[in-house]
Amino acid sequence: MTPLLGYKLGMTRVFSQTGEMIPVTAIQADPCVVTQIRATERDGYQAVQIGTGAARHPKKPQVGHTKGLQATPQVLREFRTEADFAVGQELTVANLSIGDRLKLTGVSKGKGFQGVIKRHGAKRGPETHGSDHHRAPGSSGSMFPQHVLKGKIAPGRMGGDQVTVRKVEVVDILHDQNLILVKGPVPGSRGSLISLVTM
Repeated sequence: MTPLLGYKLGMTRVFSQTGEMIPVTAIQADPCVVTQIRATERDGYQAVQIGTGAARHPKKPQVGHTKGLQATPQVLREFRTEADFAVGQELTVANLSIGDRLKLTGVSKGKGFQGVIKRHGAKRGPETHGSDHHRAPGSSGSMFPQHVLKGKIAPGRMGGDQVTVRKVEVVDILHDQNLILVKGPVPGSRGSLISLVTM
């Protein structure tokens, strides 16, 4: 298992040797550094904490936490793993190979307050014959029990959730630019942070 942190750049397409068009998402995965090791004896679980980027104005707790490293990372993330890592170890795109399967985690695009049709795919009401019920939620339940049951679809805030996609294939790796091209879409907007873990 190799964890990495990257930023989504956007989507494009590449062509295989047979001429097949493959939609890909470009992820900028600059070198990450291991900042902390979690041990079962001390912390109750095993994990590794990695960081990326360089903090422009680090706070004193950040500097103290990353004491001994060349720079204070801007972003820190923790991954549960039993693999052996060492504090200060550098993780790069060189740890990946074309054809690897990744588990990607990001925050989906926020859509704001939306109705039941867009948020849950509910059916529309009648469009003609004097109907005034086009995009409304409809009935919220029966007369008994006299409350709305849990799980009833309703309008509300949509998006901005943590989303994980699994078994995403690595199509190409541009080592000189620290770029990873993965097949298909990736959750999040352009510039959003993406966590990558080999499966």
